[in-house]
Amino acid sequence: MSILGIDIGTSGCKATVVDAEGLILGRGYQEYAVSRPAEGWAELDAEAVWAAVQVVVTQSLADAGIGPGVQAISVSSFGETAVPIDRDGRALRPGILYFDSRGKDEAAVLGERLGPGPILEITGIALHPMYSICKIMWLKRHEPMLFQRVWKFLFFADLVLFRLGAPPVTDHSLASRSMAFDVVRKRWSPEILGAAGIDGALFGEAVAAGTVVGRVAKDLAGTLGLNPEAVLVVGGHDQACAALGAGAIRPGLAIDGMGTTECITPCFDRPIINPVMAASAFACVPHVVAGSYVTYAFNITSGSLLRWYRDQFGAAQVAEASRRGVDPYQVLIEQAVDGPSGLFVLPHFAGAATPHMDSEAVGAIVGLGLGTEPGRIIKGILEGVTFEMMVNLASLAQAQVPITELRATGGLARSGKMLQLKADMMGLPVKSLAVSEAGTMGVAILAGTACGVYASLEDGVARLVKIRRTYLPDGETHHRYLDLFDTYRRIYPAVRQIYGRP
Repeated sequence: MSILGIDIGTSGCKATVVDAEGLILGRGYQEYAVSRPAEGWAELDAEAVWAAVQVVVTQSLADAGIGPGVQAISVSSFGETAVPIDRDGRALRPGILYFDSRGKDEAAVLGERLGPGPILEITGIALHPMYSICKIMWLKRHEPMLFQRVWKFLFFADLVLFRLGAPPVTDHSLASRSMAFDVVRKRWSPEILGAAGIDGALFGEAVAAGTVVGRVAKDLAGTLGLNPEAVLVVGGHDQACAALGAGAIRPGLAIDGMGTTECITPCFDRPIINPVMAASAFACVPHVVAGSYVTYAFNITSGSLLRWYRDQFGAAQVAEASRRGVDPYQVLIEQAVDGPSGLFVLPHFAGAATPHMDSEAVGAIVGLGLGTEPGRIIKGILEGVTFEMMVNLASLAQAQVPITELRATGGLARSGKMLQLKADMMGLPVKSLAVSEAGTMGVAILAGTACGVYASLEDGVARLVKIRRTYLPDGETHHRYLDLFDTYRRIYPAVRQIYGRP
């Protein structure tokens, strides 16, 4: 059996064909552009995304050489952005992205009508304009003629599945990114929708991830070279699917996506909604694993901070990488000094994410001297992004979400030196995976279980998720970094004070 997994990101989409044992048979990738029609606005054209999806599907099938052999298809995507479609399934306008500035007034209205406390208790997330319901309220107010033509609002994963032949449905993990979904009762919230003045019928039916919802439309199957008998399986939010694909399906386990940004996604077995979670901006999100939940702790500048160094100061390392035929980041990390750098890098170069959620935060490098060489700055960057995630781990522990093991994916996870540093600093075992595309593995496990290839999600994880190597912390090094961590935690408040922000 082969499974097609599709993942929709904000700047590109990918498709991957895997077999029942998790072997990747074929891949496809296509980029598209975010439009910015006004200052602070950001939108994504659903038709451009759909065109790209068709390209990557055909690419992946051609790469796999199996054509109509695919038996199941599932889709994951980023959250928050809901696309308005009419009854013919046409997108009425581009989707408003989560980092678009619109929705602030609407969020304030919701806060006045319900109060931040009840919103948190129902939705598991703190009141914020980034979520779909605020953007939808904005559309109703500012584009009323268009709003009258809306049949459904669908998240991008749901829209792709709908275009493939499924009814308008969404899973619980994506629905929760709307700030209109009851994460305990697993239903669209009449309280939130009533306060927002939005009809719940405008959303797709909320169903569990892994639900079979139809088969590929026959005309589309012919166009794309798909098996018309292939079943369509509901996927979910990309981070939750990646957690499943990394085997983070029981309390204490978490996936650490170490890419341009860094996101730690821990699993827990009950809804955890408390003041610490709210103060740290940690959402309580239904997992794609029934009965479980996840949250997202993230740092905006992780791999992007190393890229900043490469672009501004790393010409020599880039040249060396070109001579050796290797990735420039490999050369940069190789040149990082052994032991603590003696520097403190506050990685808020594009603002601070959880637990601070401070868009005006700025970065800093503390401890520079005339003898500071590049290898120390590189090491300081690697330490700084790890210290920032240690701040998150401390807040998660306070919120009763302990983490005992990390499963690492993403670009930085390719470096054994980086993973050992992470283990040493955090005092946790860090495991690299045989297949780094955890999101693809997640939707493959969902689809395979739905088709009976795997007896359960746990069986799918056991068969597909393979550990490549385990990095264990060195006790002495860990204690050295714990002492330095106390200093690191004082830098953010000090920088805020320097810039006159209490």
